Amino acid sequence: MLKKALSAVTWLCIFIVAFVSHPVWLQKSPKRKTPGQLKVAACCEEVKGLKAQIANLSNLLSELSQKQEKDWVSVVMQVMELESSSKRLEVRLTEAEGKYSEINNQIDIMQLQAAQTVTHTSADAIYDCSSLHQKNYRISGVYKLPPDDFLGSPELEVFCDMETSGGGWTIIQRRKSGLVSFYQDWKQYTQGFGSIRGDFWLGNEHIHRLSQRPTRLRVEMEDWEGNMRYAEYSHFVLANEMNSYRLFLGNYSGNVGNDALFYHNNTVFSTKDKDNDNCLDKCAELRKGGYWYNCCTDSNLNGVYYRFGEHNKHLDGITWYGWHGSTYSLKRVEMKIRPEDYKH
Repeated sequence: MLKKALSAVTWLCIFIVAFVSHPVWLQKSPKRKTPGQLKVAACCEEVKGLKAQIANLSNLLSELSQKQEKDWVSVVMQVMELESSSKRLEVRLTEAEGKYSEINNQIDIMQLQAAQTVTHTSADAIYDCSSLHQKNYRISGVYKLPPDDFLGSPELEVFCDMETSGGGWTIIQRRKSGLVSFYQDWKQYTQGFGSIRGDFWLGNEHIHRLSQRPTRLRVEMEDWEGNMRYAEYSHFVLANEMNSYRLFLGNYSGNVGNDALFYHNNTVFSTKDKDNDNCLDKCAELRKGGYWYNCCTDSNLNGVYYRFGEHNKHLDGITWYGWHGSTYSLKRVEMKIRPEDYKH
């Protein structure tokens, strides 16, 4: 009996030692994953990969968006620079035209200045461009009219048209580049403003003096399609400042269609600071210029320079209603005068 007990104890000890040495024998064997579980695991890995790709694409799109924004800013800056360069080129072109004209008539001007010292009578006086033309100055360009005590005229720089319809025209207004604002006050319109080789108004006081003898007015116009028209008036007078530079016109002739200046005949001059029109509205403020406003316009040759013509909103462009109507702003305008009895 004792032997059986010892034998049982021995086997128990052996079992305990074996258990301590290899506890894994009593653990459950790992379960095998089913095909469904394997698919889920693989799907999760694909989702993680797609999320990573989406994150990369989002970063790439963000970088592209930032680059596009920088490129757009660069394009805008380039466009602004091109516009600025275009304006600078226009200025340089105007200057070049002036220099070319100045070179062409430099000899004539020197001769004119030499002749100034022997001007004693009204017959010898250099009164305007027609006087120069009759003395065989035949090149269009800038001339300096000398002061003359006999006529009481000051020295004046003018642009002479020595070619159109026999020449001898003194230009009193020009619009061709839009670089000069014509929305000026009374003093500026009285004295004159702008560039004599570009856009300018000669000055009401000078125009009054030049029109004291019987004078003809010619208005030349060009639209944005290159068509040119003109209007002439057999009699043109501008009264003095005491009479607010009232306009008087004679008979009309030309090829510009309906006469759009006669509506302004016998009206006085108005500017933004001196409202002399025949209307309750302040026409100079509405039409943005200085002019012989009636109530208000059939023409507005001193209006705003609009490129390419259309200006439907304010009707304040350079207009001649008898040709293109009130919503078309002309490309070029010149107003010029010469004596009515001028012979060429």
